Amino acid sequence: MMRAWILPILLVLCGSVAATRLISGGDPAPAAVLLLVFVLLAGVNSPLIFPKSIGAQEAQQGSTIDGRPVVFWRPGCTYCLRLRIRLGRDARQLYWVNIWRDPAGAAVVRKANDGNETVPTVIVDGRPYTNPEPAWVREQLSPST
Repeated sequence: MMRAWILPILLVLCGSVAATRLISGGDPAPAAVLLLVFVLLAGVNSPLIFPKSIGAQEAQQGSTIDGRPVVFWRPGCTYCLRLRIRLGRDARQLYWVNIWRDPAGAAVVRKANDGNETVPTVIVDGRPYTNPEPAWVREQLSPST
C-alpha cells in the first residue's frame, strides 16, 4: 500500500519545499502556482485516479463470467494513466488490478511479458495485450455493453 503513495508524497514534499523557498523570497503568487502544479502531479500519479483495484483472481473470475477485460497497472505508470484518461467513463467497466498491491497480478504480468512487469497489460478472452491502444480497449467493451 505504501509503495503506491511514495511518488505522490515525494511530489507534494518537493512542491512544498520549492514553494516555501519562493515565499521566503517574497514571491507568493508563483509559489502558489508551483505548489498547485505539484499537488496536481501527485494526484495524477496516485492510486486515486484509477477505479478500485481488485485481486487478480477475482478479476479473472469476473472476466470469465461477463467477458470484460482485465487491466493490470501500477501507480506512476504514464502509459497506465494514458489508458485510464483516454477511456474516460468506460474505464469503470474494466477490472483493474494494481500489480504493486497484488503479487498474483504481478505474476500474471511477468508471465505475459517474458518476466518483465510491463504495464498496462490487458487480458481479453484469456489473451494478454501489452500497452494496447485505448480505442482498441474501448472496442473490446462494445459487445458486453
